[in-house]
Amino acid sequence: MTRVCLIGTPDCNLQYELLSRETSREALSTYDLERPFENSIALRTVSVGAAVSLLNDLNWYLTRFVDEALVQEPSVSDDEWLSRPLATELRNGAVESAETAEFCKIYGLERVGPEPDGTEQSSAASDGGTPAGAATASAEPSDPDGTSDSSTDDSDASANGEPDSSDTAGFVGSQWRLVEPLYVRRTDGDLPEYDLRDVEETLVVRLTEAEHAP
Repeated sequence: MTRVCLIGTPDCNLQYELLSRETSREALSTYDLERPFENSIALRTVSVGAAVSLLNDLNWYLTRFVDEALVQEPSVSDDEWLSRPLATELRNGAVESAETAEFCKIYGLERVGPEPDGTEQSSAASDGGTPAGAATASAEPSDPDGTSDSSTDDSDASANGEPDSSDTAGFVGSQWRLVEPLYVRRTDGDLPEYDLRDVEETLVVRLTEAEHAP
């Protein structure tokens, strides 16, 4: 199964923005939703093609509320992700799986929830989970600071301006956030170590050459 992960912009509650609007809520309604990282939504679909098609269907929302749209395809890598442009090139046959590994960025993963023993690592609030997305605690969206811009998407706003609890009941939470990406180039099959800050875990995203260029 191909995974899709959307990372929200810092100034929005992604869970709220996507599930309070009818069009995006319906597009996501057939998937089991997870939250592997802070302010994210993740799901599994049947193929890279289906993943890219879903992202295209959600494009209006992605341009407004999403910092990163990532795709993980097991036939390419079990632990590295593809950027949306690279996943699109792969779907279109413009690049082969073996040609996706050269250009990457590495995110640090910073713990924002309690340690497994229950001690707090950071004052930022989040639910328990793991960087791989195999979390077990349920998560509820925080109350938004305001309503969406009715001039841009009136038809998609929910009647009371908030998602139903049933829309978020399937979420699992996370205790990790993505921080400060390091742009790197793979040499002889190896990636440089992440050295921008001291972190416990990292996440690798494969990029197109155009995305990697300064």
